[in-house]
Amino acid sequence: MKLKVDDITAVPKDLEYAEDAADLNARLASGAPDYRMASPVRVAASYYRAGLDVYLSGTLAGDVTGVCGRCAEEFGFSLETPVRLVLSPRAADTSKNGALGADDLALSFYEGKEIDLAPLVHEQVLLALPTRPLCTEDCRGLCSSCGRNLNLEPCRCATTDAPTRLAVLPQLVRGK
Repeated sequence: MKLKVDDITAVPKDLEYAEDAADLNARLASGAPDYRMASPVRVAASYYRAGLDVYLSGTLAGDVTGVCGRCAEEFGFSLETPVRLVLSPRAADTSKNGALGADDLALSFYEGKEIDLAPLVHEQVLLALPTRPLCTEDCRGLCSSCGRNLNLEPCRCATTDAPTRLAVLPQLVRGK
């Protein structure tokens, strides 16, 4: 979705559309391969202009499929995240050293006479994804010996109560 800068006025306008997931899934595959969008991203926002700055606020929502970082099983969840952005013309970018302040996190830039919302939607979805995919908070993961999913069945590996190098410790303590 592209917005023409000249058509954006001081009066807020509503916007609702679905951003295709194909390009976002390609970005996820190269940077966050544990996730993929299972549905298009639904965008519901309002936008307006004050001077040269464009203000955008709303929500992004979609269905995500992830691969658990503990048990390696696929799981699905719904993602809904609020969005608040200020878009300024690239010519107004005064940051030369690349250091970001707290106020800069909601600031983006646009060039030309159109604002392409797709990269902004992709960026906000990437930022909203959990840093570590977990199917549940109490996921037990995989057995480190046999690889069984401990959520589905108990492990039948032979376990020792103490490492072999410490096995003689109880005898030394008693025998002394």
